Amino acid sequence: MVRRLEINPIHLGLGATAEIEPEMTGDLDWYAGYGARHGKDGAEGRLVSMHSFTENWNVWEMHPNGAEVVLCTAGEITLIQEMADGLQRRSTLSSGEYAVNAPGVWHTADIEVSATALFITAGEGTEHRER
Repeated sequence: MVRRLEINPIHLGLGATAEIEPEMTGDLDWYAGYGARHGKDGAEGRLVSMHSFTENWNVWEMHPNGAEVVLCTAGEITLIQEMADGLQRRSTLSSGEYAVNAPGVWHTADIEVSATALFITAGEGTEHRER
């Protein structure tokens, strides 16, 4: 069966499994459900999702237990990473370009017009803070 990644993300789990997730709502309840379904995979589990944006992110996020890959598939997204020394690094990604958020690096994004990006996230323990 064909699915759309924007609607049904994929969980990459232990034993090289790939499980189709329920429809993404984007709210905290969806992520809590994801954690309940796949918590047994610990830091090795990965959420593969795709999101489209027309506005800057209104939060910072950080994944303490693993790296996150951000691959721009359309438009342009400026990834802002806050390094351990407090300095911010900005990387503008165009279609086909990617960046990696290292474990523990706070990050957010700015969108000038619109962008779509694919995320491969080590989501266990993810934290958010206001921007």
